[in-house]
Amino acid sequence: MRHRPLLVLTTTLTVSALALTACGSRDAKGGSGDSGGKTTVVIGLDAPLTGDLSALGQGIKNSSELAVKTANRTEEVKGVTFKLQALDDQGQAGSGQQNATKLVGDSDVLGVVGPLNSHVGQSMQKVFGTAHLVQVSPANTAPQLTQGPDWQTGDKKRLFDTYFRTATTDAVQGPYAARYLYGKKKFRKAYIIDDKKTYGAGLAGTFTDEFKKLGGKVVGTDHVNPEDRDFSAVATKVATSRADFVYIGSEYPTAAPLSAQIKKAGGTMPAIGGDALYSAEYIKLHKKKSEGDMATSVGAPLETLDTAKTFVRNYREAGYKLPYEAYGGYSYDSAWAIVQAVKAVVQKNDGKLPDDHEKAREQVVEAMQDVKFDGVTGQVSFDKYGDTTNKQLSVYEVKGGKHVPVQTGTFRGN
Repeated sequence: MRHRPLLVLTTTLTVSALALTACGSRDAKGGSGDSGGKTTVVIGLDAPLTGDLSALGQGIKNSSELAVKTANRTEEVKGVTFKLQALDDQGQAGSGQQNATKLVGDSDVLGVVGPLNSHVGQSMQKVFGTAHLVQVSPANTAPQLTQGPDWQTGDKKRLFDTYFRTATTDAVQGPYAARYLYGKKKFRKAYIIDDKKTYGAGLAGTFTDEFKKLGGKVVGTDHVNPEDRDFSAVATKVATSRADFVYIGSEYPTAAPLSAQIKKAGGTMPAIGGDALYSAEYIKLHKKKSEGDMATSVGAPLETLDTAKTFVRNYREAGYKLPYEAYGGYSYDSAWAIVQAVKAVVQKNDGKLPDDHEKAREQVVEAMQDVKFDGVTGQVSFDKYGDTTNKQLSVYEVKGGKHVPVQTGTFRGN
């Protein structure tokens, strides 16, 4: 995909605040330290705000913005005004890395929400780690981002103490889907396709391992280029494979046309994938052929959670034109986790942030490890790897042109 100019969206929100000496901006970038001053703390955000995945990216941005607005309106951290700086990565690792460097260069940035894509997150980790800048992703699910490249062998190593996430991982999501399809749907034969990307290949791998362990049979495998839209050759192979279903490790811009072309080729089996297929855009791209297709997604449906009622109402009343999509609740909770970490640092330092921004960033990282609160998606806290302690997942099936939840539960392991 050709790189486009980076789009920067900035939302500034002002509330009355107490005087505070801090590393952040005071009175519009470095004003005097009188008692009427305010400290601005910037929360960065990286997501695909344009391009094929922009529906998910805009949901991430809007939900994070809502958290920032709420923190300012309620004066969650006395003396601090939060500001969101959103950068567009278009789902590209190179752009994400450039954005990470830009955010690191702004001394007012004390935390970053994002990104959406695991391969983008992987490209940003070292930049943030070197700068001691905390990063909280609402959507990255590749296990190696928190547990290292050898996590599957049991050799788990946290490479960056600056990296956290509020979404659970594919080490949980893949097996959860396999157990549902094998146990509840009684499917026994699978055709597996992935796009070779960090997210898609990793998710397909954990799904396949669990499905085979349960007794399922893989009747065929293939890889596709996520930039392509003509999958006729692969579609014909799947359609004639006699598989009970096709599992697609990819994102909705690839999975929707692939599934549609399988059905056009005569295949009657449903297509199933992970959270990157759980989007209204999947159904739109698929047009009228998506009935029966399924997707797993992190967490429980927000509409079923008492903890999410206020978020859903406030999001609607805020007038956002695009829905919060699969990661809205997790994005709000990611931004709120940064707010809470900043709050803990302020309380630790007698009502102020350290004057030195590097020291402030280090303390925010330390505070994040102990952050714990009741969030939109349930209780938010992190384990020793920076992973969420919330392991809930849901299965959705397309019925009547909408994703309808058919199962929600917690993956318990073996």
